[in-house]
Order: sequence, then structure tokens, then C-alpha cells
Amino acid sequence: MAHVVIRNNQKELIGQEAVSDYLNQRGLIYQFWDTDRIKGRLKDSYHLDANEQKELLNSYEPEIQALRSTQGYITEDVIVLSPETPNLETILAKFDREHHHTDDEVRFIVDGSGVFTICQEQTIFDVVVGPGDLFVVPAFTRHWFTLTDERKIKCIRIFKDSSGWVAIYDQADNKAEGRR
Repeated sequence: MAHVVIRNNQKELIGQEAVSDYLNQRGLIYQFWDTDRIKGRLKDSYHLDANEQKELLNSYEPEIQALRSTQGYITEDVIVLSPETPNLETILAKFDREHHHTDDEVRFIVDGSGVFTICQEQTIFDVVVGPGDLFVVPAFTRHWFTLTDERKIKCIRIFKDSSGWVAIYDQADNKAEGRR
């Protein structure tokens, strides 16, 4: 379950209600989806073939459909990162600098964990996500992402644009280095 660390005062928010309230008040979406329906290889493997990825997506079709109808999302895929992922550090380097996207960044964590650091006005906070957490970083929100020490994550990504999204860096990136 997600928890939030507010860097300005080192306050930590733990528990679904506290995390959801804090994030929702800031225009971010947080939900918790049950992961008990995922068993065996779909849960444990970090090498899913196309059929297994489709099976994983089908397991969450009702939840994904609900997001489509309320948020306008049109496509989804599965991303799996682990120490065995070729060029893992290069992949992660694309997202560990402050950036934004023109589309929402939607992640449902099936397994593993990661940290989204969000920059809103004068507040910077870390959202540590794990299995069952659905987290939406709205378009144009400055943030960066990294894996936890576990160094693995399996998640469903959901998009409003079939081409997905790209990270957009600008002069604010230079300021981000001082925020870490």
C-alpha cells in the first residue's frame, strides 16, 4: 500500500485513507485495487509473453473500463522492469529527472514498487507505490520516478493517446537537481 513522505517537513502519511485524502486534495488520483486475483506466473514472473500480458490486462478489465469511462483513457499495456531487464539503468535514467507529460501518467502496480516524486508549487513529496496501488499523475504535473531498492516493478500503464506519452524536460530540470 502506498505511503507519502512530504519532503518539506518529513511528515509521513500511511494508510489508504490518509494517502488517498492527501493525494486527491492535490488533484492526484489514488485508488487501491485487489491483487489477490493474480496468481502463479502472472504474479511471480518478470518475463511475461504477449498472451500473459493480455491475460493480466483482462484480469483488470472492469477497473480499466471504469477509468476509461470517467477519465477518457483509450489504451493500456503492461511494463515489467527488473534487474534482468536489458539496459535497465538507461531506461530508468529517462525518468529520474524532473519532467512532465502532456498525457496523464497512469500506473497500476501489480508487483514490485517504485517512487514518484511530485513537485507542486513549494511542496515536494514522494509517493511510494506497491502492489494494488493505482496512481495517476495528471498531465503537466512536474515529477520524476525511480524504483525502490527492490529494483523491480510490474504494472499496467493506461493512456489517453494511443502513442503513449513522452517525458518533456525543460529549464526546471536544472532546479530539480537541488531538490533531491
